[in-house]
Amino acid sequence: MKQRPGFPARLDKDKASSPPKTLLGATRVLTAQSPMRPKPVAMPSPAGVGLDSSTVRVRMVQKLADQGVTDTLVLQAMGLIERHRFVDSALVNQAYEDTSLPIGLGQTISKPNVVARMMALVRQAPGLQADGLMGRVLEIGTGCGYQAALLSHIAREVYSIERLRGLHDKARENLRPLRLPNVHLIFGDGMLGYPQGAPYSAIIAAAGGEDIPCAWLDQLAMGGRIVAPMQTSQGQQALVVIDKTAQGLQQTLLEAVHFVPLKSGIA
Repeated sequence: MKQRPGFPARLDKDKASSPPKTLLGATRVLTAQSPMRPKPVAMPSPAGVGLDSSTVRVRMVQKLADQGVTDTLVLQAMGLIERHRFVDSALVNQAYEDTSLPIGLGQTISKPNVVARMMALVRQAPGLQADGLMGRVLEIGTGCGYQAALLSHIAREVYSIERLRGLHDKARENLRPLRLPNVHLIFGDGMLGYPQGAPYSAIIAAAGGEDIPCAWLDQLAMGGRIVAPMQTSQGQQALVVIDKTAQGLQQTLLEAVHFVPLKSGIA
């Protein structure tokens, strides 16, 4: 049995330097979107003051529900994790607005609606466990660590990889107080995935390229799902969903999005 990484883990530098191959020729493009069933959301009673109060997160969750996010488990996670602890102090007053915010090194924390939408999509994977929890999830682009914290509430195990040392260290500091035993942080090239933790029930990416790396497809479990931004033939970015089924890879192209570009290597 392969030893899994502790907190945080790190990829070998030499292995992270090899450029990956990409391939999507075997997929077929669909345009249909699976509906999500609305369920009641149980939120904690308001407690604390200011940004520490659960009231501000309850309001954010209600806005997400009004915008069409209906996955109960996702909404509960969004209500539990304090987003203001993952943004710079100068921006905390904007933490619960539906907007992306800079986190340094030319990167951003995605707006809550996009984060919730992508997590809801991975939870519609064909191989979802009967109890509703994902198995093992790989996140490409840890950033400040916010989405990794959210994923810890919808998956049994989370591997999150970041290519920028400064952000990897920032995420480690942000997540340390939360003491999440099922989250593993890796410093390495996300385009290579993380084979040591494969196979994954889902892979979710916070950066978009012209194609989906072969490494991600190889490391995805049968019945698993990839949710990632990808550049379309028109040069714009759109969310893409790829399901790995017994009949092959099935690709669904969804709404337009705007993410930072997917890059190889570490820095």
